[in-house]
Amino acid sequence: MSLRLYDTAARAVRDFTPLRAGQVSMYVCGLTVQGPPHIGHVRFALAFDVLRRWLTHTGHEVTYVRNVTDVDDKILAKSAAAGEPWWAWAYENERAATRAYEVLGTLPPTYEPRATGHVPEMVELIAALIDRGHAYAVDGDVYFDVRSFPAYGELSGQKLGELQAAADTETDERKHDPRDFALWKGVKDGEPSTASWATPWGRGRPGWHLECSAMAEKYLGPDFDLHGGGLDLRFPHHENERAQSQAAGHGFARYWLHNAWVTMGGEKMSKSLGNTLLVDEVVQRVRPVELRYYLVAPHYRSMIEFSEPALAEAATAYQRLESFVRRAAEVVGSDAGTPELPAAFTAALDDDLSTPAAVAVVHEVVTRGNTALAADDTEGLAAALGAVRAMLGVLGLDPLHPQWADAGGDRRLAQATDGLVQLALDQRAAARARKDYAAADAIRDQLGALGVQVEDTPQGTRWELT
Repeated sequence: MSLRLYDTAARAVRDFTPLRAGQVSMYVCGLTVQGPPHIGHVRFALAFDVLRRWLTHTGHEVTYVRNVTDVDDKILAKSAAAGEPWWAWAYENERAATRAYEVLGTLPPTYEPRATGHVPEMVELIAALIDRGHAYAVDGDVYFDVRSFPAYGELSGQKLGELQAAADTETDERKHDPRDFALWKGVKDGEPSTASWATPWGRGRPGWHLECSAMAEKYLGPDFDLHGGGLDLRFPHHENERAQSQAAGHGFARYWLHNAWVTMGGEKMSKSLGNTLLVDEVVQRVRPVELRYYLVAPHYRSMIEFSEPALAEAATAYQRLESFVRRAAEVVGSDAGTPELPAAFTAALDDDLSTPAAVAVVHEVVTRGNTALAADDTEGLAAALGAVRAMLGVLGLDPLHPQWADAGGDRRLAQATDGLVQLALDQRAAARARKDYAAADAIRDQLGALGVQVEDTPQGTRWELT
């Protein structure tokens, strides 16, 4: 295949060659469900959704695993502060995450394992690491011995001697090396007993890094194609995943992909900075499909500096695409034209998933399509519509897909709006029929003031929101 992707481990763009021809195995780190997701949290889901769609479009069967981290220090702390059971707190926020994924049109994963459902696999992995001399137990905790794994630091391009101590426990004096990280955390005073499991080393709960290694290998095997996640996970999370899995004798991921952040004021969007924008809130200001366009259009490895004007600009850009698709479908039918992808679009996505270049191709074809529409060139219009819908389908943005065609807020409200605008247009048509052009112009101007642009064409009067 011709797809090339930036591999973090190689620090270079590489030809993507799956382990098995025609099949792609893909693990992407999902959310730690400590709170409802903001738009920075879900950018990863959209980036890897586009990659998955592209792989599927190019004829691959994709096994896509996205985990849920449902037990964690922050979950325990925040649930305790709220006076709720940790598992109820986690589940409530897992539902919020699922809602965000769904409202933004991401395809459901093939499997979506929870950390709490895979403790036996984690215990097996720990035992293997201890047997191979890469881990040790002390007072109910189990640590990974980073000095036993010479390749530690290679994923993030760091040398062991330059790394700082791991920040996952206060008991550094019990470690062989301050940089050793926790595989298993013994139960602590004050923690709920329900957040611990019995193991040969005592009751406790898994370390964050261990969870993903165990779940990835459970569903994809000891060797798989691609591991993805946000840039902030590169170190220490993915570095530690790679170390513990390879130290256990597994090949683990062959390619590592990381998407960049959504920033505000030049800083990573995070709860600690208080600059969050919850998905549930943003989709009240712009339609979910417009938010998806805003997050998908930039390159997945480029930072997105959030601003309300930039979000509004993205919404307007998508509306131009949507307007063409709907107007063209009225003339030639929604299924007109062969859904062929322009070569430039294919080349863009094959070039490390370059969505900016791909989106530019969509806009270019829409411009040609609008020219064909104005010239009553139905053949050219049908060809443009087929290409545009095919491209937007790969990006998860086709306006005529049921996800968006029946959405956009309340469908009944959309129907009412259509009816009211049509009523005004009927009154305008009646005024023109009796040659009361002043009244007809007044109706058009009033609609324009409300953001409804009216256009008279040989096929009849059309309108669109501006």
